[in-house]
Amino acid sequence: MKIKKLLLLPIISLFTVSTSFAETRITYKSAKSTSSYYQMAVQIADTIKKSTNGDMILTIEESQGSVQNVKEVAGRKGNYVFTTPPVLVKLAIAEKAMFKGKGNPNYKNIRALFPIPSLTMHFVMSKKSGVKTFEDMAGKTILLGKGSFGAKEGAKYLKKFGLDGKVKLAEVELSNAVPAMKNGQIDGFVTAGSYPAPNVIEAAASMGVNVISLTADQIKSSKRTKLIIPAGTYSGQKSDITTTSLPVVAYSTTNMSDDVAYNLTKAYWDNKGKLGNAAKWWNGVSVKMLSNISTKIHPGAVKFYKEIGASLADHH
Repeated sequence: MKIKKLLLLPIISLFTVSTSFAETRITYKSAKSTSSYYQMAVQIADTIKKSTNGDMILTIEESQGSVQNVKEVAGRKGNYVFTTPPVLVKLAIAEKAMFKGKGNPNYKNIRALFPIPSLTMHFVMSKKSGVKTFEDMAGKTILLGKGSFGAKEGAKYLKKFGLDGKVKLAEVELSNAVPAMKNGQIDGFVTAGSYPAPNVIEAAASMGVNVISLTADQIKSSKRTKLIIPAGTYSGQKSDITTTSLPVVAYSTTNMSDDVAYNLTKAYWDNKGKLGNAAKWWNGVSVKMLSNISTKIHPGAVKFYKEIGASLADHH
């Protein structure tokens, strides 16, 4: 009797075994592609991708501004992260100012994750001008620029501090501020950006500048957040500069899971030192800036902050 051999044929493709891990994909809505905040977004995305071995992927989207970023919460789902000043989130929730009559229930689901570098006011005067205080600006030619936060804020400060009509405003683009100051076309310029600001670095290194400090009363009058630019930030800067800032924070919504919010927040803080080595503006960020967040923080992020012993407010 012959025994037939049972041939076991390999079954190919019946089961597919994947050796790759699950990716967490996040949309990060930033700012205009020409801005420093877009550069920051790219830095965050690259650093977090490397530090998580590709487990967390951030896709950067260009934006036309912080108000747009908030308004998109109305229709966004999933892991949507965006950057904006905390004041705009408060206004959206309360349906005030630019959100008046344009409210959306999703605004109440916005939750903060972590602070990023603040918009920092710089009143930059050439050494040659001899200007060291706001009062000294009278009779000088100042460049404010057009349309930007810095231009609007600068004009507001000149008016508040008694300089309205006492300074000559130059009709020069902010991008030409340093050359204009070198050739004597202007005595100084106003710029708002995360410190150290590239145009201030260039001006300080090439011709010497005085970055004007604000008094306690001036800061109170501005209704902005006080910020200290440490001595040595710019060439020739021998003492701290006291100025104002507009805090900026990365937010998500309750659509993001606690685990994703925790892992993203942890990855950000764990790698902030590497970010600072690549670009100095990250060195001005600390957990103390959580105090600038005026609405709720995502529960996943709260878990991380409690683990590191960070101070949280009751409304967080």
